[in-house]
Amino acid sequence: MSELSRYTLAYALLLVGGLVVLRVLVRRDYWEQGRLSVATSFLQALVFFTYGGFPYLYLPRDWPAIHVPPVVHAAGLVLIVAGLAVLLYCMVRLGMLRSVGRGDGKLEQSGLYAISRNPQALACGLYVAGFVLLWPSWYAAGWAVLFIILIHAVIRTEEDHLVKTHGEEYLDYLRRAPRYLWRWPERVRNYGIKTFTGK
Repeated sequence: MSELSRYTLAYALLLVGGLVVLRVLVRRDYWEQGRLSVATSFLQALVFFTYGGFPYLYLPRDWPAIHVPPVVHAAGLVLIVAGLAVLLYCMVRLGMLRSVGRGDGKLEQSGLYAISRNPQALACGLYVAGFVLLWPSWYAAGWAVLFIILIHAVIRTEEDHLVKTHGEEYLDYLRRAPRYLWRWPERVRNYGIKTFTGK
């Protein structure tokens, strides 16, 4: 099997499997139990650990040797370190159980969560961008696109859950803080409380 065929097959399996876990199983658990079961939490983690290992399918044979200009090298390292630092900050702030969908608690709206509703996703995005800068290729670009698809699936599923759990408080938060760092034309009206809570 060629490198491209192996990459394409693994990409398709991870994409389909990831979307089934993140948009079907996770959503079902949130809807029925209000939190993730241990099994679904494990599957969600497995999707992202598998995603994290995906570059080993295409990295150069001399990896981790870096063959980019020093400025690009430095920029990649800065993005990776910044991403990991922000991710750690967010996980400490939320607590481990809430970070993986197993905990309850108040809606976090301060600190970085006042700037973006999903700073953890942005932090992971910084890490991915840094990695792509250090080992650039079309394969790496595809890996980054896969991240965008999977993380957006997680976020949409969590938004549905948070509307159901926190109601108007979350809708107010939706109006104040963007999903990422920018604000698309407001679509909060699509989150009718009736849709999720039956009220």
